[in-house]
Amino acid sequence: MAEMKQKRSNKPIFLGDYGFGTAFMHGNLITKLSAIIFGLGSILHKQIIRGLLYLAMEIGYFIYMSIIGIKALQDLVTLGTKVQEEVYNEAKGIYEYVVGDNSMLFLLYGVVTIFVSVLFIAILTSSVKSAYDSEIRKTLGKPIPKFSDDIKSLSNNKLQATLLAIPILGVVAFTVIPLVFNIFIAFTNYDKDHQPPGNLFDWVGFDNFVSMFKTGGVLAKTFWPVFQWTIIWAIFATFTCYILGMLLAIVINREGTRGKGFWRFLFVLSIAVPQFVSLLTMRTIFNTNGPVNSLLRSLDVIGVTESIPFLTDGSIAKITIICINIWIGVPFTMLSTTGILNNIPKDLYEAAKVDGANSIVTFFKITLPYMLFITTPTLITAFVGNINSFNVIYLLTGGGPESIDFYYAGETDLLVTWLYKLTITNKDYNLGSVIGIIVFVTLATFSLLTYRHTASYKDEEAFQ
Repeated sequence: MAEMKQKRSNKPIFLGDYGFGTAFMHGNLITKLSAIIFGLGSILHKQIIRGLLYLAMEIGYFIYMSIIGIKALQDLVTLGTKVQEEVYNEAKGIYEYVVGDNSMLFLLYGVVTIFVSVLFIAILTSSVKSAYDSEIRKTLGKPIPKFSDDIKSLSNNKLQATLLAIPILGVVAFTVIPLVFNIFIAFTNYDKDHQPPGNLFDWVGFDNFVSMFKTGGVLAKTFWPVFQWTIIWAIFATFTCYILGMLLAIVINREGTRGKGFWRFLFVLSIAVPQFVSLLTMRTIFNTNGPVNSLLRSLDVIGVTESIPFLTDGSIAKITIICINIWIGVPFTMLSTTGILNNIPKDLYEAAKVDGANSIVTFFKITLPYMLFITTPTLITAFVGNINSFNVIYLLTGGGPESIDFYYAGETDLLVTWLYKLTITNKDYNLGSVIGIIVFVTLATFSLLTYRHTASYKDEEAFQ
């Protein structure tokens, strides 16, 4: 914000970026009226095209609200009242379906109207700030920008706004609005018994959240074990791949290792194979009658009619999944840590050797702290990704083995695969939305708190 130029009657007069409160409180009558008649201040200050654009957007909003918006907000409250029904047509002598309300469309149109109203408020704010800026410029004897100046600014000092306009619009239309729509579903009873347009669904408040956490309820008996396994899986999947991948990179990079390129190629080869192919192959290998069980039978480790339930027993399946994930994930960590290891200053290791430190000491005192400092954001990202690791679980076990104690979930299901089953298989969209909100809040809180307490955030120049 530019330096204060003048003060008169406690009214700030300066050129800079004004907040809406400053512009409205300290602006003259024309500026204040610009909050009612958009673009009034711009028009009176001879910024005709800018003012007409503001006015056109205001008129467009009121036309939208009169035709669609008001009804959309009313329908958002009720989510529909007229149910589709079968009525006998005496003239034709047949039964006909009378179309009813569609709660899903009512919810969608209501959400869109809310966003349109938010945009309207943003335009209102811009109208007042623009009028105040013109007022201040006139008071200071500064030139008031013309429409041609506005166009030029879009390719100069406001270039970032020009380039980001379309991406932001796309994010709002295809990410933010659907996200809010899905959040709203968590507060309805949109499930297999309330499928529009045949049936309507309605608002139920926090009932779905209460059911998910209520002690003794079938949902709570499913949620907490699945949540616990999800966290355990994420921890093991993240840190086993990280530590083992780092150790593999250290072994390959050490001076005494020959054929470094060959060993890197060998492990990178597993990355070249699509992950779903590797997972399906592993599923076949560890099947009841797969190669592993066949080999164990031939070696008399197990009986001829016996087999180890690698993927069909809950506890064993979880261990198997973690081990298979190590095989898939370690090469990625090996590649990412190789470059970092090569950038560690050699004089640190030389000084450690002079002081008599062995390989283990240098690993824990130099290598590991340096690696954690550099890769902490990557670790957080990997942990979040493993929380939402759909492919590994779904392709290996499908979430099974099934459990009669769980509500549409198996013993190896993660929250994300349980969410998939609830929505795609059982059509309990409200419960799926609840799980999505819980996962988002948990991961967002964990990521922010963890990163802010790491050395990567607190002391970013420590190893420079």
